[in-house]
Amino acid sequence: MIRNECRYCSVKSKAAKKLKDMETDVLSFNCALTSFKKGDVLIKQGMLSTNVVYLRSGLTKLHIEGPYGDQIVRIVKAPGYLGLPTTFGDKINQYSITAIDEVEACFIDITTFRKLLYSNPDFSYEIIIDICRNELEIYNRCVNRSQKQLRGKIADVILEMSGPIYDSDSFTIPISQEEIGNLIDSSRESVSRIFAEFEKDKIISVSGKKIEIKKKESLLMISAKG
Repeated sequence: MIRNECRYCSVKSKAAKKLKDMETDVLSFNCALTSFKKGDVLIKQGMLSTNVVYLRSGLTKLHIEGPYGDQIVRIVKAPGYLGLPTTFGDKINQYSITAIDEVEACFIDITTFRKLLYSNPDFSYEIIIDICRNELEIYNRCVNRSQKQLRGKIADVILEMSGPIYDSDSFTIPISQEEIGNLIDSSRESVSRIFAEFEKDKIISVSGKKIEIKKKESLLMISAKG
């Protein structure tokens, strides 16, 4: 870990931009920058939370150990905060965060973070907005997961990868088909079958983990119809 100079950060959050110089310096003094490899755990479910994590670069998966196994809830792209619900709601991490590619993250002392929330209302406001956006996204995912058919769910995964995550119609999926199945409550075999159907219909082309979207309008229609 190395101490991060937050004042000169090139991926500073909208909330951090609301801090005064003195507050930013306090944040820097109580923040450590760490690098992670694919498969490394940033936050561990069941462990005491002592930090808020700010994801500077890379992709992670948020997953929860339930009564019947591990469930992937969402893929999280940098930049953004991780662990905010624990900051306000509990002292114990209620989920795990694992890197799915090379990741850089800042670990902010939780006491310092709370003091900044108390002292700077503009900072607090932006953090609340961030929490609300994430909550609404989780609600939408929950509805789509329970109501859409498999083709619609997989279309959503491909569109999310091409849009918010990679901003390209050609990309390499960072998770396995088994993990995609876990994300959408299906099996690896079913995911593989739908990918093959999409490729046969010339909607996408597949080479290993590399995907290229050929007919985006078709994917959007499948997603909309569910």
